[in-house]
Amino acid sequence: MKYYSPRLALAVIFLFPLIWSGWASVQGPDGFTLANYRSITGFGEGLATYVGNSLALSGMTVVGTLVVATLGGYAFARFHFPGKNLLFLAALAILMVPYATILIPLYVLLDYVGLQNSLLGVSLVFVMFQLPFALYMMRNSFEAIPREIEESALVDGAGSFRVLLSVLLPAVRPGLVTVGLFAFLASWNDFFAPLILLSDGASFPLPVAVVSMTQRTFGAIDYGVLQAGVMVMAVPCLVLFLVLQRYYVRGFMSGALRG
Repeated sequence: MKYYSPRLALAVIFLFPLIWSGWASVQGPDGFTLANYRSITGFGEGLATYVGNSLALSGMTVVGTLVVATLGGYAFARFHFPGKNLLFLAALAILMVPYATILIPLYVLLDYVGLQNSLLGVSLVFVMFQLPFALYMMRNSFEAIPREIEESALVDGAGSFRVLLSVLLPAVRPGLVTVGLFAFLASWNDFFAPLILLSDGASFPLPVAVVSMTQRTFGAIDYGVLQAGVMVMAVPCLVLFLVLQRYYVRGFMSGALRG
């Protein structure tokens, strides 16, 4: 029992905000009510539209991050080319750039290429900011695989791309799931970038829509509606994490973060 007590205490601490939000989302002046959920369902373009925008934005971010990070991580782990280490450090240097300071330049750039006020443009911004962690994770995931496995496939006549698809990708699945999960959570919950880069209400993802739902007269905030929106946003993240937890833990424990 002593062994489980610290874990139980930590679980209660971390779950308390979620439980409190769930309780607050069904409270009204007269007690239990679902009016807060009815309010967010019928707001603006409709809850289904905002959820669909968030799913589309997160999906494009996850796919883009996985494709770029997998190819880049494989190249950094297995190939030698001039400026390899310098290029990798340049990719990691994105972490040192304050997120909010370059959104306005990115707004101008997306407008120049015709992607301003589009979910695709916002997803490209998210992919860029996910690349440092994703490249680091995938490079080390590939480096953790013995080269003998790859060399035996090359001796059998397989090319580098075939080896990547058929041999290496199944071996780095935990790393892929970890990168994809981080990319999904970051893009699903981000508020600031969509607020700056999107101006059409029909394109708003869920975080921006939830904040708009809660605004009342004279700047007052409807906290019941806010908590209902928080629950709608939190449940997919919680379910996805629980489903992919074993891959996520294996991604960190299998040497994916060895530098």
